[in-house]
This record gives sequence, C-alpha cells and structure tokens, in this order.
Amino acid sequence: MNADQLLLGPAHAMAAAVRAGTVTAEALVQASLARIERTDTAVNAFTDLTAARALAAAQGIDARLKAGDEATRKLPLLGVPYAVKNLFDVEGLTTLAGSKIERGQPAARQDGPLVQRMDAMGAVLVGALNMDEYAYGFTTENSHEGPTRNPHDLSRVAGGSSGGSGAAVAAGQVPITLGSDTNGSIRVPSSLCGVFGLKPTYGRLPRNGSYPFVASLDHLGPFGRSALDVALAYDAMQGHDGADPACVRRAVEPTAPTITQSLSGLRIAVLGGYFHDNAGPDAQAAVARVAQALGGLHAVELPEVARARAAAFVISNAEGATLHLPDLRLRPGDFEPLSRDRFLAGALLPAAWVLQAQRVRRWFALRAAELLRDVDVLIAPATPVVAPPIGSEWIEVGGQRLPARPSLGLLTQPLSCIGLPVCAAPVWGCHPRMPIGVQIIAAPWREDHALRVAHALEQAGVVQAPVATLP
Repeated sequence: MNADQLLLGPAHAMAAAVRAGTVTAEALVQASLARIERTDTAVNAFTDLTAARALAAAQGIDARLKAGDEATRKLPLLGVPYAVKNLFDVEGLTTLAGSKIERGQPAARQDGPLVQRMDAMGAVLVGALNMDEYAYGFTTENSHEGPTRNPHDLSRVAGGSSGGSGAAVAAGQVPITLGSDTNGSIRVPSSLCGVFGLKPTYGRLPRNGSYPFVASLDHLGPFGRSALDVALAYDAMQGHDGADPACVRRAVEPTAPTITQSLSGLRIAVLGGYFHDNAGPDAQAAVARVAQALGGLHAVELPEVARARAAAFVISNAEGATLHLPDLRLRPGDFEPLSRDRFLAGALLPAAWVLQAQRVRRWFALRAAELLRDVDVLIAPATPVVAPPIGSEWIEVGGQRLPARPSLGLLTQPLSCIGLPVCAAPVWGCHPRMPIGVQIIAAPWREDHALRVAHALEQAGVVQAPVATLP
C-alpha cells in the first residue's frame, strides 16, 4: 500500500507501515501536503501550513530508523501527519484563535505542551486549522478566514468551533487533529463531519500553550479516523503540567492497550428525557441503532438538563467577556459581529446570575455522579440534526424552530458544564447522505470505558469514519 492509500486509512496503520519500512515518514507527509493542496480550496480547513517543518521532522524520523534507532521505531504515532486548531501555540506561527485581532501579535516562541507531546510520540505537524472566532460558535462560518465546508457535502457546515479539525480528518488530509471543547466544540464537528472525537475529563490534559475561551469549561482533545487513533493521541498527550492550574496530578493511564477488551461487565444505558426530546429523527435513530448493537439498553434520565445548559451559557458569556473586555472597548469593529454581541451581553450579566449558574452547575454535577454510581457508560445523541446548510438561521427539532448556531450544541453543553469524558462516534445510514454522531459518556477519568465502547461499535460496523469523496 503506497502513501496516498495509507493516508486515507487510520493513523495506527500508517505508523505500522513506517515501522515496518514499507513506507517512509517523508512519503506520508508529502502525500498529506499534496492532498491538502488538492482539496483545501474546496474544504477550507487549513489557515497555515508548516510544510518545511513537517518535511524536516519526517526526514529526521527516516534517518533515525535507517540508523537502527529502536526508541524511534517504538513510537506509537511514528510518521503520522497531524494538524491543530489555530488556538494551539505552534512555534513560528501567530496563534490566531480564529480572529482578526490576534493577527498583530508576535509568533509563538515555542510549541504548546500538547504539540510537543504529539511530536515526541512520532507525529508530524503539517499545519493549523480554521475555527470559530475565539472558539465561540458551533459552525466555523468564520468571516475572517471564510467558512470551513463539510467534506461530505460542501454546501453544509462542518460544525464548530473546531470545524477545521473535524473537516481535515473527514477530508483525508490528515488522520489526527487536535481541537478544543468548551461547550461541544469537539463533539459537534465530530458528529457533523462523521469522525471520532474525544473530550477528556476536565483537568486531564493541560491547556497552557493554547488560547483560552472559558477557563472553567475549556478542554483540549483529539479527533481521529478510528477509536484506536483517538486513544493513541490521547495517551500521547496525558501527563501533568503545573503551568495549567486546573491540570490534575494524576498518573498516565493508557487507554490504547485496553481498547479491545470485552464490554462484559460494563453497565451501559441510554440517556433519555431531555436528550431524546431535543433530538431529531436522525439523531434518535442513531442512538437506537447503537443501543440495539449493545444488546438493547434501558433508558435513564438526568434531572434539570435544560437548567444545566442555561448555566453553561451564563458561565461562558461571563468568563469569555471578561477575557476580551479591553478589545471590546478599543476594537469592537474587529470582532465578528456575532461574537462581539455575545461577549458584550456577557459583560453586562449581573454577578448574581453567574453565581446562581455555578450553583446549578454544582448541583447538576452531583446528580450526574449519583447516576454514574449505577451506570458505567451513557449513550446520547451528539447533535440534534445533521449538518445544516452554510448560512442557515434555523433548524427544526421536535416540531420547534430553533436558532441554528447555538442549537447545534443543545446536547453537548450540559455535559461540558460538568467536565465528564465523552467520545463522539459517527453513525451512517440514519440520514440519506450525512453522518450524525452519538456521545459515549463515562464517569470522570474513565476515558477507557468510553473508548472501549466506541471501538466495539466500530468493530461491529455500527460506527465508522470513511473519508469523504472530494473532487
């Protein structure tokens, strides 16, 4: 299998081929850069390429392998091209965070910790990816860089705010990307673009070396073409970093070695109530298909989910606005209008509202903890509908006409609010042409449970992430 063919498959197969000497790391990087050049005019996933850096890194890997370096040969992501949302610090690039305002800032002096860790495990960075401005959005209809388009239907959104990250994997440009998730920004693009994504437990991965949005809600995590690829990337990035005060001192707990373990003994249920009522027919069908594949699951409910989502909105608005107050005063015209207006609204929120939102958040976290004493894994839809057309103002869900941009996070926001680990996995066949994702939710620090379920569903053919057919 040549580099072009390998590029359209999973990352673990690429690493195995480099390890076996059947393809070089340089050939894989060349194939990735060529496919980006060929397809990104249509998709618009990338904002920057790091071609010289990538080729030099790949050539270094090949040279070490040729010299018989066994440590290099054992690297789990050996020679795998990857890319990052443009809120990650990359040495030599300005960290844009999807904005116009940050373009005047100096380039990053060094890579962020997660980029460093990915490189240390053999992965090769090829570029930075488009996103919603300051990570505030669910569609990546960025007015500064242009919208990222869904590779499975170029007239539709890719989701957001990590839309470039989801689209680049779906387009076959790279097999792994990194993104951020504050209210659903990994899971929404995963669902709409038909790829796997992992939002780890809050505090599991360090966030220093990335542009913040809402410090008490921000998570960083990987996208991939398979559950194992996501596990390998997540494992590569684990570890404490004291520069992020929220990052826990917890031992590395690899998930890839146990991903093939049987699901026997895992207690799995479907989240009903709010999560059923606010899902369209395609989303409901995806959950039903997954539940059937897992042996038929009983339904359970979390109380007051709508209040938890409202709390997430208030906290996001207030914390996000505080971060941007100086620019809101001095450069309001340089914001995207929708982002600016949301931040301005957040700046005007009464402190009592924010305090009450934090109380609701704490209460809801305790209710989730109670439920997760009796259940190991919960299944829920990831988005209420498949990807809507670019420019859509409304979506239809359960007979209700809802504003499209915020409502794509209808089912992800309540879970972000309490920091649970969630793997998004794509289901096909519920809609005639488009994928839609399910959320596989676990207790804190049990990413291994979520990934095991995703892998089992993938092996059964229930979830999958095929590369889009592009011109």
